[in-house]
Amino acid sequence: GSRSPMHRPTLDRAAELREESGVIDRLRGETSTRVIAVRDGRVRVTDDLLVRVAPTEPVDATWALLGRDESGTPLLLAALPAESASIDAAPDETWLGLRDLGARLPAQESEILIEALALAAWLRDAPFCPTCGGGTEIRQAGWSRRCLVCGRDHFPRTDPAVIVAVESRDGERLLLGANANWGGRMYSCFAGFVEAGESLESTVHRELAEESGVRLSALRYVSSQAWPFPRSLMVGFRAVVDDEADARADGEEIVDVRWFTRAEITSSLAGEGPVGLPGHASIARALIVDWLEA
Repeated sequence: GSRSPMHRPTLDRAAELREESGVIDRLRGETSTRVIAVRDGRVRVTDDLLVRVAPTEPVDATWALLGRDESGTPLLLAALPAESASIDAAPDETWLGLRDLGARLPAQESEILIEALALAAWLRDAPFCPTCGGGTEIRQAGWSRRCLVCGRDHFPRTDPAVIVAVESRDGERLLLGANANWGGRMYSCFAGFVEAGESLESTVHRELAEESGVRLSALRYVSSQAWPFPRSLMVGFRAVVDDEADARADGEEIVDVRWFTRAEITSSLAGEGPVGLPGHASIARALIVDWLEA
Protein backbone atom coordinates (compact mmCIF):
# COMPACT_ATOMS: atom_id res chain seq x y z
CA GLY A 1 0.00 0.00 0.00
CA SER A 2 0.95 3.64 -0.30
CA ARG A 3 3.20 5.31 2.21
CA SER A 4 1.34 8.58 1.84
CA PRO A 5 2.14 11.22 4.46
CA MET A 6 -1.55 11.14 5.33
CA HIS A 7 -3.25 8.75 7.71
CA ARG A 8 -6.40 8.17 9.68
CA PRO A 9 -7.08 11.53 11.38
CA THR A 10 -6.37 11.90 15.09
CA LEU A 11 -7.48 15.52 15.28
CA ASP A 12 -11.15 16.07 16.15
CA ARG A 13 -12.09 19.19 14.19
CA ALA A 14 -15.03 19.70 16.59
CA ALA A 15 -17.31 21.10 13.88
CA GLU A 16 -20.22 21.14 16.33
CA LEU A 17 -18.50 23.91 18.31
CA ARG A 18 -18.28 26.22 15.29
CA GLU A 19 -21.95 27.20 15.67
CA GLU A 20 -21.60 28.06 19.36
CA SER A 21 -21.88 31.80 19.86
CA GLY A 22 -18.69 33.26 21.31
CA VAL A 23 -16.85 29.92 21.30
CA ILE A 24 -13.46 31.50 20.53
CA ASP A 25 -13.73 33.92 23.46
CA ARG A 26 -14.89 31.10 25.73
CA LEU A 27 -11.97 28.86 24.80
CA ARG A 28 -9.49 31.73 25.06
CA GLY A 29 -10.69 32.15 28.64
CA GLU A 30 -10.03 28.49 29.58
CA THR A 31 -6.59 27.72 30.97
CA SER A 32 -6.59 24.23 29.40
CA THR A 33 -6.84 25.63 25.85
CA ARG A 34 -3.69 25.64 23.76
CA VAL A 35 -2.84 27.77 20.72
CA ILE A 36 -0.88 27.14 17.53
CA ALA A 37 0.48 30.48 16.29
CA VAL A 38 1.12 30.87 12.54
CA ARG A 39 3.12 33.77 11.15
CA ASP A 40 3.85 34.12 7.43
CA GLY A 41 3.32 30.41 6.77
CA ARG A 42 5.55 29.34 9.65
CA VAL A 43 5.08 27.90 13.13
CA ARG A 44 7.27 27.43 16.20
CA VAL A 45 8.67 23.92 16.64
CA THR A 46 10.66 22.45 19.53
CA ASP A 47 11.92 18.86 19.66
CA ASP A 48 9.86 18.03 16.53
CA LEU A 49 6.61 19.08 18.20
CA LEU A 50 4.53 22.14 17.46
CA VAL A 51 4.86 24.74 20.20
CA ARG A 52 1.50 25.16 21.96
CA VAL A 53 1.15 28.43 23.83
CA ALA A 54 -1.37 29.68 26.35
CA PRO A 55 -4.35 31.60 24.91
CA THR A 56 -3.20 34.77 26.68
CA GLU A 57 0.10 34.95 24.77
CA PRO A 58 -0.76 35.92 21.17
CA VAL A 59 -1.81 39.50 20.51
CA ASP A 60 -2.93 41.18 17.25
CA ALA A 61 -4.06 37.77 15.97
CA THR A 62 -6.96 36.52 13.88
CA TRP A 63 -8.45 33.58 15.75
CA ALA A 64 -10.01 30.29 14.66
CA LEU A 65 -10.88 26.89 16.10
CA LEU A 66 -8.66 24.01 15.00
CA GLY A 67 -10.41 21.37 17.14
CA ARG A 68 -9.34 19.00 19.90
CA ASP A 69 -6.11 17.02 19.86
CA GLU A 70 -5.86 13.33 20.69
CA SER A 71 -5.87 14.12 24.42
CA GLY A 72 -9.06 16.20 24.11
CA THR A 73 -7.28 19.53 24.59
CA PRO A 74 -8.99 22.38 22.70
CA LEU A 75 -6.68 23.86 20.04
CA LEU A 76 -7.03 27.36 18.63
CA LEU A 77 -5.26 28.99 15.71
CA ALA A 78 -3.73 32.44 16.16
CA ALA A 79 -2.96 33.78 12.68
CA LEU A 80 -0.42 36.56 13.22
CA PRO A 81 0.44 39.34 10.78
CA ALA A 82 3.65 38.70 8.82
CA GLU A 83 5.31 41.70 10.47
CA SER A 84 4.22 40.64 13.95
CA ALA A 85 6.86 40.49 16.64
CA SER A 86 7.44 36.95 17.88
CA ILE A 87 4.97 36.27 20.66
CA ASP A 88 7.64 35.02 23.03
CA ALA A 89 10.75 36.87 21.80
CA ALA A 90 11.93 33.69 20.07
CA PRO A 91 14.39 34.38 17.25
CA ASP A 92 13.17 34.26 13.66
CA GLU A 93 15.06 31.08 12.83
CA THR A 94 12.95 29.05 15.26
CA TRP A 95 9.87 29.69 13.09
CA LEU A 96 9.68 26.95 10.46
CA GLY A 97 7.50 26.16 7.46
CA LEU A 98 6.25 22.86 6.09
CA ARG A 99 9.14 22.55 3.64
CA ASP A 100 11.65 23.20 6.44
CA LEU A 101 10.09 20.53 8.60
CA GLY A 102 9.89 17.81 5.97
CA ALA A 103 8.87 14.53 7.55
CA ARG A 104 10.32 15.38 10.98
CA LEU A 105 6.95 15.79 12.66
CA PRO A 106 4.89 12.86 13.93
CA ALA A 107 1.76 12.21 11.86
CA GLN A 108 -0.64 13.84 14.33
CA GLU A 109 1.53 16.97 14.48
CA SER A 110 1.69 17.18 10.68
CA GLU A 111 -2.09 16.98 10.54
CA ILE A 112 -2.45 19.96 12.90
CA LEU A 113 0.29 21.88 11.07
CA ILE A 114 -1.31 21.53 7.64
CA GLU A 115 -4.77 22.49 8.92
CA ALA A 116 -3.32 25.52 10.71
CA LEU A 117 -1.29 26.68 7.69
CA ALA A 118 -4.19 26.28 5.28
CA LEU A 119 -6.72 28.07 7.48
CA ALA A 120 -4.29 30.85 8.39
CA ALA A 121 -3.57 31.49 4.70
CA TRP A 122 -7.29 31.83 3.96
CA LEU A 123 -7.90 34.12 6.91
CA ARG A 124 -5.02 36.31 5.71
CA ASP A 125 -5.75 36.31 1.98
CA ALA A 126 -9.54 36.50 1.70
CA PRO A 127 -10.80 39.45 3.76
CA PHE A 128 -13.07 40.77 0.99
CA CYS A 129 -16.13 39.32 -0.72
CA PRO A 130 -15.19 37.89 -4.15
CA THR A 131 -18.71 38.65 -5.40
CA CYS A 132 -19.04 42.36 -4.62
CA GLY A 133 -15.76 43.38 -3.00
CA GLY A 134 -17.40 44.23 0.32
CA GLY A 135 -15.81 43.66 3.69
CA THR A 136 -16.58 40.41 5.49
CA GLU A 137 -16.97 39.24 9.06
CA ILE A 138 -15.54 35.94 10.28
CA ARG A 139 -18.11 33.38 11.38
CA GLN A 140 -18.24 29.71 12.39
CA ALA A 141 -15.14 30.05 14.58
CA GLY A 142 -12.95 31.03 11.64
CA TRP A 143 -14.38 28.62 9.05
CA SER A 144 -16.57 31.01 7.04
CA ARG A 145 -16.99 34.69 6.21
CA ARG A 146 -20.20 36.60 5.60
CA CYS A 147 -20.17 39.65 3.35
CA LEU A 148 -21.38 42.76 5.20
CA VAL A 149 -22.67 44.23 1.92
CA CYS A 150 -24.35 41.47 -0.11
CA GLY A 151 -24.73 38.87 2.64
CA ARG A 152 -23.09 35.96 0.82
CA ASP A 153 -21.25 33.30 2.79
CA HIS A 154 -17.74 32.25 1.73
CA PHE A 155 -15.62 29.31 2.82
CA PRO A 156 -11.96 28.27 2.60
CA ARG A 157 -11.06 27.16 -0.91
CA THR A 158 -9.42 23.87 -1.78
CA ASP A 159 -7.91 23.52 -5.26
CA PRO A 160 -7.47 19.90 -6.42
CA ALA A 161 -4.38 18.89 -8.36
CA VAL A 162 -3.39 15.48 -9.67
CA ILE A 163 0.05 13.91 -9.29
CA VAL A 164 0.93 10.74 -11.16
CA ALA A 165 3.60 8.04 -11.02
CA VAL A 166 3.88 6.61 -14.55
CA GLU A 167 5.41 3.17 -14.99
CA SER A 168 6.52 1.11 -17.97
CA ARG A 169 4.32 -1.69 -19.27
CA ASP A 170 6.48 -4.30 -17.53
CA GLY A 171 6.40 -2.29 -14.29
CA GLU A 172 10.20 -2.17 -14.05
CA ARG A 173 10.82 1.48 -14.89
CA LEU A 174 9.37 4.78 -13.73
CA LEU A 175 8.94 7.92 -15.87
CA LEU A 176 9.84 11.17 -14.07
CA GLY A 177 10.20 14.73 -15.25
CA ALA A 178 12.50 17.66 -14.43
CA ASN A 179 10.58 20.91 -13.91
CA ALA A 180 12.12 24.10 -15.28
CA ASN A 181 11.68 25.71 -11.84
CA TRP A 182 14.09 23.18 -10.32
CA GLY A 183 16.92 23.96 -12.72
CA GLY A 184 16.90 20.38 -14.03
CA ARG A 185 18.48 19.04 -10.84
CA MET A 186 15.47 17.20 -9.45
CA TYR A 187 13.06 14.74 -11.04
CA SER A 188 9.56 14.04 -9.81
CA CYS A 189 6.12 12.72 -10.68
CA PHE A 190 3.99 14.70 -13.12
CA ALA A 191 1.41 17.04 -11.62
CA GLY A 192 -1.10 19.68 -12.57
CA PHE A 193 -4.22 21.49 -11.40
CA VAL A 194 -7.72 20.33 -12.27
CA GLU A 195 -9.33 22.76 -14.70
CA ALA A 196 -12.97 23.86 -14.66
CA GLY A 197 -15.27 21.08 -15.79
CA GLU A 198 -12.64 18.32 -15.60
CA SER A 199 -12.72 15.05 -13.73
CA LEU A 200 -9.57 13.95 -11.92
CA GLU A 201 -9.06 11.22 -14.53
CA SER A 202 -9.39 13.68 -17.42
CA THR A 203 -6.81 15.93 -15.78
CA VAL A 204 -4.36 13.03 -15.46
CA HIS A 205 -4.63 12.17 -19.16
CA ARG A 206 -4.38 15.82 -20.27
CA GLU A 207 -1.44 16.71 -18.04
CA LEU A 208 0.61 13.68 -19.04
CA ALA A 209 -0.08 14.28 -22.73
CA GLU A 210 0.90 17.94 -22.38
CA GLU A 211 3.99 17.51 -20.21
CA SER A 212 5.45 14.21 -21.39
CA GLY A 213 3.64 13.23 -24.60
CA VAL A 214 2.51 9.82 -23.31
CA ARG A 215 -0.88 8.16 -23.33
CA LEU A 216 -1.92 6.16 -20.29
CA SER A 217 -3.80 3.03 -19.36
CA ALA A 218 -4.52 1.21 -16.08
CA LEU A 219 -4.99 4.45 -14.16
CA ARG A 220 -5.72 3.99 -10.46
CA TYR A 221 -6.03 6.20 -7.39
CA VAL A 222 -3.44 5.73 -4.63
CA SER A 223 -3.79 8.42 -1.95
CA SER A 224 -4.10 12.17 -1.39
CA GLN A 225 -2.31 14.87 0.57
CA ALA A 226 -3.37 18.34 1.64
CA TRP A 227 -0.68 20.78 0.54
CA PRO A 228 -1.20 24.33 1.87
CA PHE A 229 0.74 26.30 -0.75
CA PRO A 230 -1.64 27.91 -0.32
CA ARG A 231 -4.64 25.57 -0.58
CA SER A 232 -4.01 22.54 -2.76
CA LEU A 233 -5.22 18.98 -2.42
CA MET A 234 -2.79 16.66 -4.19
CA VAL A 235 -4.60 13.58 -5.52
CA GLY A 236 -2.14 10.78 -6.23
CA PHE A 237 -2.44 8.19 -9.01
CA ARG A 238 -0.42 5.44 -10.60
CA ALA A 239 -0.68 4.74 -14.30
CA VAL A 240 0.85 2.52 -16.97
CA VAL A 241 2.14 4.04 -20.22
CA ASP A 242 0.80 2.88 -23.59
CA ASP A 243 4.01 3.41 -25.57
CA GLU A 244 7.28 4.16 -23.79
CA ALA A 245 8.81 5.64 -26.95
CA ASP A 246 6.29 8.53 -26.88
CA ALA A 247 7.93 10.12 -23.83
CA ARG A 248 9.28 13.61 -24.51
CA ALA A 249 9.48 16.83 -22.51
CA ASP A 250 7.27 19.78 -23.45
CA GLY A 251 10.38 21.99 -23.29
CA GLU A 252 8.64 24.73 -21.32
CA GLU A 253 7.39 23.57 -17.92
CA ILE A 254 9.20 20.21 -18.17
CA VAL A 255 12.76 20.43 -19.47
CA ASP A 256 13.51 16.69 -19.45
CA VAL A 257 11.74 13.36 -19.03
CA ARG A 258 13.56 10.17 -18.26
CA TRP A 259 12.88 6.50 -17.53
CA PHE A 260 14.48 5.28 -14.30
CA THR A 261 15.23 1.70 -13.30
CA ARG A 262 14.49 0.36 -9.84
CA ALA A 263 18.22 0.46 -9.06
CA GLU A 264 18.44 4.13 -10.08
CA ILE A 265 15.38 5.03 -7.99
CA THR A 266 16.78 3.14 -4.99
CA SER A 267 20.13 4.96 -5.13
CA SER A 268 18.49 8.34 -5.73
CA LEU A 269 16.17 7.87 -2.73
CA ALA A 270 19.28 7.20 -0.66
CA GLY A 271 20.80 10.47 -1.84
CA GLU A 272 23.50 8.75 -3.92
CA GLY A 273 22.29 9.78 -7.38
CA PRO A 274 21.91 9.83 -10.29
CA VAL A 275 19.33 12.58 -9.64
CA GLY A 276 17.57 14.39 -6.82
CA LEU A 277 14.11 13.17 -5.85
CA PRO A 278 11.31 14.93 -3.89
CA GLY A 279 11.61 15.46 -0.14
CA HIS A 280 10.14 13.31 2.59
CA ALA A 281 7.14 15.57 3.24
CA SER A 282 5.72 15.21 -0.27
CA ILE A 283 3.23 12.79 -1.74
CA ALA A 284 5.48 12.67 -4.83
CA ARG A 285 8.09 10.78 -2.83
CA ALA A 286 5.39 8.55 -1.32
CA LEU A 287 4.18 7.61 -4.82
CA ILE A 288 7.74 6.81 -5.92
CA VAL A 289 8.32 4.63 -2.85
CA ASP A 290 4.90 2.98 -3.38
CA TRP A 291 5.97 1.98 -6.91
CA LEU A 292 9.42 0.81 -5.80
CA GLU A 293 8.02 -1.43 -3.07
CA ALA A 294 5.13 -2.84 -5.12
